[in-house]
Amino acid sequence: MENTLLSARNISLTLAGNRLFNGLNFTLDNAQHWAIVGKSGSGKSVLLQTLAGNIGLSSGSIDYVFLKFLPAEDRYTNPQQFIAFAGAKHHFKNLSNTNDLYYQQRYNSSDSEDTLTARKYLQAIKVNDHKPTYWDIDKTIHALNLNHLADKEIIKLSNGETKRLMIAAALVKNPLILLLDNPLTGLDVDTRAYFNRLFEEIVASGIHLIMATSPKEIPSVITNVLIMADGIAEQQMTKKAFEEEYIEVEPEPEVKTKALTDLISLFKDIHQYDKVVDIKNIHISYGDKVILDKINWQINTADRWALLGANGAGKSTLLSLINGDNPQAYANDIVLFDRKRGTGESIWDIKSKIGFVSPELYQYFPADSSCLQVIESGFYDTLGLFRPSIKSRADLALEWMKALEIEKYSRSLLKNIPASAQRLCLLARALIKNPALLIFDEPCQGLDEHQQRHFKAVVDAICDNSNVTLIYVTHYQHEIPDSVNKVLKLDRGRVV
Repeated sequence: MENTLLSARNISLTLAGNRLFNGLNFTLDNAQHWAIVGKSGSGKSVLLQTLAGNIGLSSGSIDYVFLKFLPAEDRYTNPQQFIAFAGAKHHFKNLSNTNDLYYQQRYNSSDSEDTLTARKYLQAIKVNDHKPTYWDIDKTIHALNLNHLADKEIIKLSNGETKRLMIAAALVKNPLILLLDNPLTGLDVDTRAYFNRLFEEIVASGIHLIMATSPKEIPSVITNVLIMADGIAEQQMTKKAFEEEYIEVEPEPEVKTKALTDLISLFKDIHQYDKVVDIKNIHISYGDKVILDKINWQINTADRWALLGANGAGKSTLLSLINGDNPQAYANDIVLFDRKRGTGESIWDIKSKIGFVSPELYQYFPADSSCLQVIESGFYDTLGLFRPSIKSRADLALEWMKALEIEKYSRSLLKNIPASAQRLCLLARALIKNPALLIFDEPCQGLDEHQQRHFKAVVDAICDNSNVTLIYVTHYQHEIPDSVNKVLKLDRGRVV
């Protein structure tokens, strides 16, 4: 115990009637750095939140042993001052700290200015006064490659850029223990390699790492691996033993083809457009910063495209022009569904023809939204069901949940279910109105390998049985469905 920093003993946790841990034991010793692996829904992220003190236990205890090593005057300090957590969900608010940000806010210049810049966001964080400051704001901004983004409003950051900011926000606290929830997902290949080097510097600065991650993305600094399954610490071993012994054998995913086919039949050849998307010589800039330059792209009915590019390449901005979220569309030459932008169509006319899935979308729904309500809201293209439920539409939402094998979550809150089920709920929400165009922006983030293959199989079944058009965004080649047969790649706002 003399080298132990943190010890979780026989911990159990039940939330909303669901048993998440059952007698789990875990110990962090000095000079150890842990990776937590396991299928989506195994409890990895909840364990991190619990170790951080953000979730109370049903039984058992967590002993923050490191407190006894602190100077006498600090021993009774709140242990959470010495532990920092960086997860996928942000809690950004406007400048007056009165309202949460909304999804389209990044594209509206006056509204986006009602948010902190990345630098001011970091400056507002309460740092740990009890520990020498190695990670000051300037050093952290440089280490996380945020220099060119420091004076950018946080709502304008891409998904990958936001992830880097969340890690920076945890680092500037100079914690003893840093908890990271899937820090490498959603990052391009070069950025993932850069993060491996960053982790080495973090460890060298005296910080202990515990991270949930994919078995295929365990950084070199990790010394030990915890394998979780259904809320139980199934195995604990050194990283070397894990690499030598652990082979994950995944069964082939089974898709309920009959149920899907019956629902997909509603799509059958109902969408025919000469040009689903036709954009010419697109130019988007914010101040002196050019985001997209000279972009031309034509998408026809039943085309299936992969949209590729590094973090910050302009993918999200390009999608925002197609999805009706970006007001700069009116200053450009854009045709959507055979109709030129600015000729009297409304944003809701456009959205009614598009089904959209994004890993960050779930956090913009009201906290009290059930999964069934989230899916039914797809009929109205709103992030939440803000009108009385209609039985026929709720029944159809439940049929989609059955086809995607997530009906057990129908009455659960979206925020309380595993990431894999969240993705499938958003997929059902996108599909329920029979859209002409599907836009999937990194839909497999947070899914384990089996769930990724299942999601791909579902997408392929949809494409095989309908003439729906698809745009699919990912940083991982293996996530691209077989039905995708065209590619557009961006680099620094240009087509390459």
